[in-house]
Amino acid sequence: MSSRSLCVEPAQAPLLARPYYADGDPGPIVAALAQVPELMEVALPFIGAALGPSAVDWRSKEIVIVRTSALAGCRYCVRSHTVVALDAGLSRREVRALTTPDAPAQAEFAEPRERALLGWVDTVAGGGPVTDRHQGELRRWWADHEVVEVTVVIGTTLMLNRFATALALPTSPDTLARLTAEGLL
Repeated sequence: MSSRSLCVEPAQAPLLARPYYADGDPGPIVAALAQVPELMEVALPFIGAALGPSAVDWRSKEIVIVRTSALAGCRYCVRSHTVVALDAGLSRREVRALTTPDAPAQAEFAEPRERALLGWVDTVAGGGPVTDRHQGELRRWWADHEVVEVTVVIGTTLMLNRFATALALPTSPDTLARLTAEGLL
């Protein structure tokens, strides 16, 4: 079965999924979740709350999402969120550092707050043991509610990484064109 067959086309969208198709192609994650609209109805609000606007700024969330996705080896999420990260103000050099999982990304980031965040992402998403030292370094720069939120962002991203990778979700042609134009593909 091809990965495209797992994405529900607009004409076949179940009744509960149709609102997500109202403005056109909802994207591969939504189109795949439309296979099980009852699950989609609870998953999408959670994903939106975890990854959407909140107390943690957009740039920081994209740092978390891109780095986590690179560590998990999710080509779809790395590509999709590289474009978003650029729009959120990350430089090409910063994005390249984030997307190189076998290299420490901290060197490209001047702000101690962002370096602490990257250390946390590398530890939590990398599956290493989380020590008091790791948590202490993050909490030096981040408030408790932000620590909880970025950890939820890591976990949600890992869930989506596994989902997108297992189902071989396709990257949109627009995203591929932008990555090519930015010299990131």
